[in-house]
Amino acid sequence: MVFDVGGTLLDDTREWARWADWINVPRHTFSAVLGAVTAEGRDNAETFDYFRPGFDLARERQLREEAGQGELIEEVDLYPDVRAGLRALRDAGVWVGIAGNQTARAGELLHGLHLPVDGIATSGEWGVAKPDPAFFVEVIAMAPGAPEEIVYVGDHRDNDVLPAHAAGLRTALIRRGPWGHLWANDPQVTKRVDWVIDSVHDLPALLSEA
Repeated sequence: MVFDVGGTLLDDTREWARWADWINVPRHTFSAVLGAVTAEGRDNAETFDYFRPGFDLARERQLREEAGQGELIEEVDLYPDVRAGLRALRDAGVWVGIAGNQTARAGELLHGLHLPVDGIATSGEWGVAKPDPAFFVEVIAMAPGAPEEIVYVGDHRDNDVLPAHAAGLRTALIRRGPWGHLWANDPQVTKRVDWVIDSVHDLPALLSEA
């Protein structure tokens, strides 16, 4: 079982708020535009172009790091069910991994949380990001078993459910955060997803039934 990161294991609220502060935009305004961009099926990064046309996300990340305001992932950013839920899966004999569209630095921060998982990887480390099919080739190489034995858990239609399904993986959409609620009842999702869940704690029983 492999988990997406933002919106699935991590509540992104603090990170998006830091970005809003960095570009000097009211947090509510930033969130509203971010939601509109995502609802249109576009990349979240396009949000910045509304406020700063031609925004160079990689460069701004570097500037944040140099200013001592870089990426920060702490225990408080985990959804409350994550640590215990991942441990329950491992206790049930499930191989558990994390792989999402994050920077290599975020991967370091995730390792620093010492989560009960067997592997952690990010798009920044792999050099390929969702929804590129090559990302899920890496997921399949990372996790043991055949593709149909791997469950990819995420909160996003276009980045998680649809490309993971197309790669031959089983899928679970977690209904939390803005994207999980937005896509949970989308027809494209309901036709392809194996499960829609509200918590990591739902997974052991579903896998047992399966």
